[in-house]
Amino acid sequence: MKRDPFDTIDKCSDKGRSKQTVVSDLDGTLLRSRSSFPYFMLVAFEAGGVARAFVLLLCSPLCWLLYHCVSESIGIRLLIFVTFAGLKIGGIEAIARGTLPKFYAEDVHPDTWRIFSSFGERYILTATPRIMAETFAKTYLGVDGVLGTELHFTSGGIATGLLMNPGVLTGRNKEIVLRQEFQGLNLPDVGLGDRPSDHNFMSICKEGYIVPPSNTILAASKESLMNLLVFHDGRLIQRPTAGIALIILLWYPIGAVLAVLRILAGILLPFHLLKLVYKFLGVGVVVRGTPPPEPKDGPGRGGYLYVCSHRTLLDPVMVGVALKRRVTAVTYSISRLSEVLSPIKTVALKRNREKDAAKIRSLLREGDLAICPEGTTCREPYLLRFSALFAELSNQLVPVAMNTRMSMFHGTTAQGWKCLDPFYFFMNPNPIYEVTFLNELPVELTCAGGKSSYEVANHIQQLLSQTLGFECTNYTRKDKYGVLCGNDGSIPLKSQDSFGS
Repeated sequence: MKRDPFDTIDKCSDKGRSKQTVVSDLDGTLLRSRSSFPYFMLVAFEAGGVARAFVLLLCSPLCWLLYHCVSESIGIRLLIFVTFAGLKIGGIEAIARGTLPKFYAEDVHPDTWRIFSSFGERYILTATPRIMAETFAKTYLGVDGVLGTELHFTSGGIATGLLMNPGVLTGRNKEIVLRQEFQGLNLPDVGLGDRPSDHNFMSICKEGYIVPPSNTILAASKESLMNLLVFHDGRLIQRPTAGIALIILLWYPIGAVLAVLRILAGILLPFHLLKLVYKFLGVGVVVRGTPPPEPKDGPGRGGYLYVCSHRTLLDPVMVGVALKRRVTAVTYSISRLSEVLSPIKTVALKRNREKDAAKIRSLLREGDLAICPEGTTCREPYLLRFSALFAELSNQLVPVAMNTRMSMFHGTTAQGWKCLDPFYFFMNPNPIYEVTFLNELPVELTCAGGKSSYEVANHIQQLLSQTLGFECTNYTRKDKYGVLCGNDGSIPLKSQDSFGS
């Protein structure tokens, strides 16, 4: 067996590197996986839809054969063409910003990251299209530059599926681009790669190290990256390797039919039967704690205000299923379609403090009300900052810890059609909703007991975080949409969707 001309990465020291420059390959080097197929599949599914994802899966064996038997460059060219041809640059950038970072962050090679992060100046050199990797690399790996394959776009911002010169960055092309970037002077101190085609660029660095393949090494912890990953988008939960993608695409039509049945059950059947019917249809509703009894009629009694953590648009519906009676939900955004299909009464607020307060008080006089003071959903184990308005409007406050378990599809989106969020939740084979009722807040801990609305809101946030095992944060809806969409999350009235994303 021919000896590799470079030492393995365990021989590389991370000491005294703060003033040096490192350049690293991505797949198989900075990432554990040597295959970039799952990331192309994410772009195809999220930006191009189910049909494009299916075509990409059909083409994957041919891509593999071309890559391993003919040329790395030709195999990657076909992968890029099928994935990107016809997509708008805005859609690609949205996936690169909101979806790919989560999957990349879960695949970072711990040994490479330990070395890479010790350098003062960091570059990535990869055959992956730059537009896919750049946001993650700069935000979470702190790189100074990403040298990747450049896609060709029309003047209208549509990907042609073709490439800009010098084409796919493999082999000799990596060396050429690296020399151009550094203008032939002060070339990187260390080059990191994982395969023979990386030897070209590694050989012009002062030191070079190979990352050997490993199927057992655990990924670096996400907490060790340069920034905390709190928000992410996209529908797919699992990293779509070829096998996982095949299962998802085969399940998709079955899941669609099942989702329709589950949604119709919620619309047509009485709420006291829904938990049992959902169980028959494969939806688990786990109820913990002791729900308060239905309010009795009486002067000044009114309904309970259920203060919920926000996991999906179905939170208020599942509170009603757990209570075996319908509750009203308030939201800042609701579409006509969502309002028609909703099995409970939903009322849109106007983001006007006085008018919204009057509306909520009026609804509480009519009966129970569910509210999600985070104002938007969060998929990770964090609670966003609670708006304090609810605490001023009722002293009958019941905290409700909501959590979900899904295996294929996320039931939330920031950039997609929010009216489809319940549909995707119910498309999962066995989705589970966990509804935990905490004790009604004692009067002395409410505004009636002398507490400020902010103290009440923060106290309930703490109670829910302890129950769920989540972390409290000060992040808001604006922070989420700033990260995922580049805006503040405001939704035009004509396109508002569902129970307040």
